[in-house]
Amino acid sequence: MPASVSRSTASFLSDSDARRLGTYAGAADAAGFLHPVQRAVVHRRGWLKMLAPQACGGAELPLPAVVRLEEQLAAIDGSAAWVVTLCAGAGWFAGFLPPALARDIIATPRLCVAGSGAPTGFADADGDGFRLSGRWDYASGAPMATHFTLNAVLREHGQVLTDAAGAPRIRAFILPAHQVEFVPSWRSIGMRATASHSYRIDGQWVASEHGFDIDAACATATGPLYRFPFLGLAFVTLTANVAGMASHFLHLARPLIDGRRHARTGLALIDCPPVQDHFLSIEAGMDAARSHFYAVLDATWALVVDGSAVSAQQAAALQSASLDLANTARRAVDELYPYCGLEAAREGTAINRVWRDLHTATQHSLFLP
Repeated sequence: MPASVSRSTASFLSDSDARRLGTYAGAADAAGFLHPVQRAVVHRRGWLKMLAPQACGGAELPLPAVVRLEEQLAAIDGSAAWVVTLCAGAGWFAGFLPPALARDIIATPRLCVAGSGAPTGFADADGDGFRLSGRWDYASGAPMATHFTLNAVLREHGQVLTDAAGAPRIRAFILPAHQVEFVPSWRSIGMRATASHSYRIDGQWVASEHGFDIDAACATATGPLYRFPFLGLAFVTLTANVAGMASHFLHLARPLIDGRRHARTGLALIDCPPVQDHFLSIEAGMDAARSHFYAVLDATWALVVDGSAVSAQQAAALQSASLDLANTARRAVDELYPYCGLEAAREGTAINRVWRDLHTATQHSLFLP
């Protein structure tokens, strides 16, 4: 039996761990992957197992606690938080696997499940399993992955299988990293340390039990986490990252603005009433959007805990609150950036890294209007 990750350990962010994550953020950005000290913190805290079922060795944290932790992490280092978010999110899929397989996977030393959601490959039926082929992009945390997840179009005898509406049938799969060919491809202006590289599979066979459906009706774990809609989970966890990065930017911007003078009046920028008012307005807007976001998240989670299904209207409200917070965060950063001077534009500074990270993260398709 795997050693379980305790809830208290997984949800806890100590001051010393925060310092370790922050201290090595610049070096990780320069190297293009999380620093070994950062990776050690992530594994020691069990954050990559925090959404996996307790029955198979995970922490199975309440979703609102996970989202708040992810925002805290993003306010320290956006890349580290993104890897934790995406890889812990892939660990959530253990709640949809056969329990024995889930236990084996979660028991893997230094477990990290990376993956991609786009169905850019095929799964050909082959006996009591499938042969997988294709290429998948943007697998955050790929260099440290022990397993990969993917979506693939199902085929039988070379023919694409379709559903009742005539659309291709898609199924999710999980397989060990040794069956995957790593393809270095991540060259972005920000989120460099996420190492969101590609991977390729060429005819690897997996047993049918490695395929699963991400649907509450197909969950093999019984907790409320596995009844929460997947799209809603994706929205709230990614939004928390953007909110955390924006908070980090605001924290770094204040001393830069304090130290600058208006070119025409000679006054300290922060002493100019319009600048003061604008900064306070931005902070108030962030606080309001964040409060609304967490109120909707907490209410939706309470519904699921009570055994209720999330209605289309409630799902739309959660999506709207997420997009509002993400857009508010992006606007806050963009509006304050011009006040920060060339320090914010100079590569290698913390504020420049945070600016690059946020503008890379918000290119995710979920944040489209």
